[in-house]
Amino acid sequence: MATSTTPGLVCAHHHLYSALARGMPAPPRTPTDFLSILQQVWWRLDTALDLEMLEWSAKLAAVEALQAGTTAIIDHHESPNAIEGSLDVLAAACAEVGVRLRTAYGVTDRHGPEGALAGLAENERFIRAGGDGMVGLHAAFTCDPATVDAAIGLAEDLEVGLHVHVAEGAIDAGPGAELARRSDDDWILVHGVHLPDGIDIDGTIVHNPRSNLNNAVGYAAPGRFSCAVGLGTDGIGADMLDEFRLAFVQQRAVDVTATPETAWSWLETGWDLFPEARDADEVDWGYPEMSAWHLAYTTSPQVREVRVDGEVVCRDGTTTRVDEAEVRAKAAEQALRLFAALEV
Repeated sequence: MATSTTPGLVCAHHHLYSALARGMPAPPRTPTDFLSILQQVWWRLDTALDLEMLEWSAKLAAVEALQAGTTAIIDHHESPNAIEGSLDVLAAACAEVGVRLRTAYGVTDRHGPEGALAGLAENERFIRAGGDGMVGLHAAFTCDPATVDAAIGLAEDLEVGLHVHVAEGAIDAGPGAELARRSDDDWILVHGVHLPDGIDIDGTIVHNPRSNLNNAVGYAAPGRFSCAVGLGTDGIGADMLDEFRLAFVQQRAVDVTATPETAWSWLETGWDLFPEARDADEVDWGYPEMSAWHLAYTTSPQVREVRVDGEVVCRDGTTTRVDEAEVRAKAAEQALRLFAALEV
């Protein structure tokens, strides 16, 4: 069978902690809007996490990333009852599997000023110790202005970017736009659904079409932004070709003249954010034409082999550094622990 080779793909926004969420118990009440989805699902889940859960969640997510040809992940993390050391756990888990990781702790005031300070401290500790990181901020609407200022100041001091959700839902439209206007070239601003047209943004907007559809927050229409646009999954796996196809058809749904080159350019932005994946990683595919027009309408190109810095880390559908069966079994055990904690 004919094959072709591409650089490793990049997921420009992920939540590795969410890999265990599949099959989680239904929330106490059915969410009816974006805020209640956060409150009833994700904010309940992140408070139940501990470091052991994080380890196996990250390993599972990393295994599945390689199986989709994704060798680099830009992660945004929150575990408010297990903050200290959490970024080390995620980084070590991905390194063991063979996935490149840049991570950040999402600072928020949802758990009081002590929680915000602990989040800032975890970002600083990890980066000063040599970790590949950014400063994370959950979203401006969950933070006091002083916390937003502290996160921006820390990013400037550490000479790294800020990784933040911006105007994902209408509830963050005002605070998100205000924060976006302060952006710098090395920032990652995620979603941008409710940002106004014509807003002046430095940095990169990361579009997450599947998540936006799932949360019914609206269409970001990222083509309206003059800044760079990337593609992420917001924690729903790391299959970037699938995300590319969805980004294209969502754009096509509102503009029948849209072509897949635009969504493909968003995918390629990942290589600007994480050039190591472009320059040092390779993926062999069991499909001869890995180009925008072919992949927009091809739903199952298979990964044959993945090489990171020349080392084969995935071959014939499974990982080489770790035992996939063990990872899935351990992750399933931790998922049960997580689900039990959610029932309390």
